[in-house]
Amino acid sequence: MAETLGFGVIGCGVIGRKHAQEIEQLEDARLVAVADAIPSRAEELGGGHGVDWYTDFHLLLTRPDIDIVNVCTPSGMHADIAIEVAKSGKHVIVEKPIDITLAKADAMIQACRDAGVKLCVISQHRFDPSTVRVKQEIAAGSLGRLILGEAAVNWYRSQGYYDSGDWRGTWALDGGGVLMNQSIHTIDLLQYLMGPVESVHAYTATMAHERIEVEDVATAVVRFQNGALGTIVGTTAAYPGLSARIELFGTTGSAVIDADRLTHLYLMAAPVQGMKHHVETVNLATTETNMNEAAAAASNPAAISDAHRRQFRDMMEAIRENREPLVNGEEGRKGLEIILAIYQSAKTGKTVTLPLG
Repeated sequence: MAETLGFGVIGCGVIGRKHAQEIEQLEDARLVAVADAIPSRAEELGGGHGVDWYTDFHLLLTRPDIDIVNVCTPSGMHADIAIEVAKSGKHVIVEKPIDITLAKADAMIQACRDAGVKLCVISQHRFDPSTVRVKQEIAAGSLGRLILGEAAVNWYRSQGYYDSGDWRGTWALDGGGVLMNQSIHTIDLLQYLMGPVESVHAYTATMAHERIEVEDVATAVVRFQNGALGTIVGTTAAYPGLSARIELFGTTGSAVIDADRLTHLYLMAAPVQGMKHHVETVNLATTETNMNEAAAAASNPAAISDAHRRQFRDMMEAIRENREPLVNGEEGRKGLEIILAIYQSAKTGKTVTLPLG
């Protein structure tokens, strides 16, 4: 068995607890310690897993038995903490988004490069079998020339969700609303499959929640560099919460990923006698269990699949093989830039071209 790698988790809220659970499911990984500025959170998570806990994350960074540190704090704190982690010589896994500004994201990327450590940004759904299959079909040319890509995240978050933390729904620490927090994974998958985004034109609004600064409804029209068009739709006001969905259309095929499952794949086969067109249909029906999982995630931020574990595994292999993880800092930056372009378009009423200046 490969040498066991030690993990530390900074931030013991909902997502930090998820990270700790998934680390313990990896046979060649060991959770060593956790840290949180709120003592009760740190003690609860550390005690629950039988590991050391700290209220000052700098003490965690002094541990020689920790190789990788997972940063699970509010989004606006990601870069500041990750830079400290990098300076300590430990590899970094940072939750989405990489941070809430491009300047801070770039500073994090550079700090990890300078320290010679790996940086992984969580975009766990790139590791879903559905995403892998569609990416392979696109690379093989099965869908032909991509012409349209649509992403929709119509989820539900109660007012209590936003009231549960004073950082939620703020520009300073959350960095945005449904786009930055809930939709960023789906937006990342859209550009990962369709290709780089050239421009966006968008509208955002706060329509269903109180005491938040950020959007709970958003729409955007997208033009990709390859000439394809697309749409992005998101809300946290779609009671009781629907599934996240991506639809891709090419000149010779189409694919639908619904609730992280490849539910439809249609590929145009060679014409047969007597038919102008022949379509090979691969219908991968979503099971009742999968739909129940999707419904849970759509309304409950703690209901997340085990895809994190697959991404942790990729990071561990990247360290052992001295290669880049699949979602490194530069890859993690892409979704952030698209969302910031959408916010800029919504604010100015103008079409915004990427890259942002």
